[in-house]
Amino acid sequence: MANATWAIDASHSEIQFKVKHLVITTVTGNFKEFSGSVEAGDDFDGASIAFEANVASINTNSEQRDGHLKSADFFDAEQFPTLSFKSTSFTKDGDDFELVGDLTIKDVTLPVTLEVEYNGTATDPWGNVKAGFELKGKINRKDFGLTWNAITEAGSALVSEDVKLIANIQLVKQA
Repeated sequence: MANATWAIDASHSEIQFKVKHLVITTVTGNFKEFSGSVEAGDDFDGASIAFEANVASINTNSEQRDGHLKSADFFDAEQFPTLSFKSTSFTKDGDDFELVGDLTIKDVTLPVTLEVEYNGTATDPWGNVKAGFELKGKINRKDFGLTWNAITEAGSALVSEDVKLIANIQLVKQA
């Protein structure tokens, strides 16, 4: 069967990250503005995936922290307004998938591997065909040039290097 084009339904999707703060709690953030497309056959095996997020749309429920994350200490949103992902493989693994691709943050592009849970396909009341996926993975922020940190009196880092990535994506099949 021929490939179809799918687009991210942003109003039914979320792109999140989780980072340890002071090694004792987790701060969750998300990107409010993002888009993406998928070229895939009916079973999605071998799909081609592209994604982009607006760095200035970062949200951690703290205006001060969001401003710091947009600054040159972290994402440098003024110079690097988007982060992007382009798949190199999307391989069926039982009922689920393994997604490998190139993640670009700032001016650094590195391969990342994400676990993908396929939640099925459904048709909404307006006849739109939708597909749902949950993605999980982890990166080291320092690998992407997000190196700012501070050390506490006790000698622990203020912000962990490991960043968990979590995305719940609803795709809508394009006509």
